[in-house]
Amino acid sequence: MRACALATVLAATASFAMPRYDGVWSVSIVTTKGDCIASYRYPMRIANGVLANGGDIAVDVHGTVAPSGVISAKLSHGDTRAAASGRLSGNAGSGSWSGASCSGSWTAERRSL
Repeated sequence: MRACALATVLAATASFAMPRYDGVWSVSIVTTKGDCIASYRYPMRIANGVLANGGDIAVDVHGTVAPSGVISAKLSHGDTRAAASGRLSGNAGSGSWSGASCSGSWTAERRSL
């Protein structure tokens, strides 16, 4: 019985950590409301369903990518904070983001595995 329970836990862990979306992604961020920078492109890295900073600028990124491709993330740089959500599918994705005084959309393309 113990072996069966362990196998179930390992199977559930493996299905969550599927590297389906792993790699470096190029994310294009567009502001549609507010006086933030109009557009910006930034690399993000996904490893085992965890979203992380993929570039050189000190941006704190905390987020997850579900096996279905659904993304939920919080980003910060100094006192500036934003939340993002959306979906990846294959090698592309899109969604929306919002902060204290700005909001907009984002698109993403996978650049490498």
